Amino acid sequence: MAQAMLKPNQEVVIAEEVGRVRVLTLNSPNQLNVISIKVALVLGQKLEKIEKDDNAQLVIIKGVGRALSVGGNLKHIYDGRKTRDSCIEGIYRMHWLCYHIHTYKKPQVALVHGMCMGGGGSLMVPMKFSVVTEKSVSIHIHYFSTPETRFGYHPDCGFSYMLSRLPGRLGEYLGLTGAKLKGKEIVAAGLATHFVPFDKLVCLEKSLLSLTTGEEKAIRSAIEEFSTEVEIDERSILNKLSIINDCFSKDSMEDIMKSLEVEARKVGNDWIVAVLGSLKRSSPTGLKITLRSIREGRKLTLSECLKQEFRLSINIFGTIISSDIYEGIRAITIDKDNSPKWYLPTLEKVKDEQLNMIFKPFEEHLELQIPDKEEFRWDGKYENSVYYQLNQERNQRGISQSIALGTDRKQSAL
Repeated sequence: MAQAMLKPNQEVVIAEEVGRVRVLTLNSPNQLNVISIKVALVLGQKLEKIEKDDNAQLVIIKGVGRALSVGGNLKHIYDGRKTRDSCIEGIYRMHWLCYHIHTYKKPQVALVHGMCMGGGGSLMVPMKFSVVTEKSVSIHIHYFSTPETRFGYHPDCGFSYMLSRLPGRLGEYLGLTGAKLKGKEIVAAGLATHFVPFDKLVCLEKSLLSLTTGEEKAIRSAIEEFSTEVEIDERSILNKLSIINDCFSKDSMEDIMKSLEVEARKVGNDWIVAVLGSLKRSSPTGLKITLRSIREGRKLTLSECLKQEFRLSINIFGTIISSDIYEGIRAITIDKDNSPKWYLPTLEKVKDEQLNMIFKPFEEHLELQIPDKEEFRWDGKYENSVYYQLNQERNQRGISQSIALGTDRKQSAL
């Protein structure tokens, strides 16, 4: 992930009004449009304003550069590992925002080229219309992935809900392996609605900007004018669903691995070797959390999934079971030695009792506060949460301690 700093006064989200259309553009191209606390905050503010604007009929979301978004800023997470306050704020704001994106009252279109990873996918997948292409500005590839298990984490931001509703066991496969889907595969898998060749994307946007209505029929017609039928390559992983469904439907992570190892020995299944390699490099704790999260997600509502993911994230960053999240980030993005030393190095060492600890519901006031009534739709913001109050109190204590320390030093000097 690129770590270049933002320019002074650079807008992280550019908002434009074109007739009845509102365009929100993620504008941190040097960082591949990472979703910082500020980005989550600004997106929420602008989406709330647009939803309440009677003149706005359609929202377009896109990104500058080579990605819609590669998700969270991993270096920021790693740097905040000692206090974790900023991590909590970021987790809260993003999960709260995801609820509103899923339930938004006006049609949204995501125009996506380049990379769309992890939490970045939460800005694309839930939208009524999501357009993907075959490449980005400077790299001839477009892909979607949820690579969180590589970092000792889990697919959050609504992905336990979205992945669990994909055909068969494709959700488990994508969530556990972090496998990349390209262009047309993203549409075929049900993670986007349309495929438009890259050289037609500008014309599509112009057509959408000319719309004066938010009627779904008109939006779909504008997109379909430029979209093409999706036919996946015969080598696509989506043509391996019978094996994926069989292996990834096993009861436990250990059984999934055993099943894959059996299949890998069969003629024509060389592709499974890479799948096994990916799983073996991932955090055993992250794998077991992810599998249980997706499995439970099938039985939960969107709100329940987001609340559970919020709990998991808070507990993972709080190192309730292990510090794998920080070790994974260190190994892959900080030191880049690609040799993480997982706290629990094997699947067998990750016990159900430990998983139960981080899946256990919080007290109600500590849960993610998602509004449950239409008249309170935009309530529950981080600023009104117990986490904000606790952070303010800690900051105030820190200031008081600093003042006291400074006074003591003055008196000692005298």
